[in-house]
Amino acid sequence: MLHAFVLIDAEPARVAPLADALAGTEGITEVFSVAGGVCDLVAIVRVQHHDELADVVTKRIAALEGIESTTTLVAFQAFSRHDLEAIWDLGPA
Repeated sequence: MLHAFVLIDAEPARVAPLADALAGTEGITEVFSVAGGVCDLVAIVRVQHHDELADVVTKRIAALEGIESTTTLVAFQAFSRHDLEAIWDLGPA
């Protein structure tokens, strides 16, 4: 499974409608509206192959009205305390 984070700059009036549209887009599992000046939305993409990622970003996301630009960050490895705790959980004492 390939994971990617797509940072999306959007027209201010389109942020909420875009978030809804992105959340219903195949290949996108989560969408967050964010603050901090880097971007307006972050979409988490989970697909099986790189060509699917290219399709999601260039055909599905970029085609939406109000998208000004995107930056895609491809994840190499996931680190999660939740997963580590589950591995080491011995159950009830």
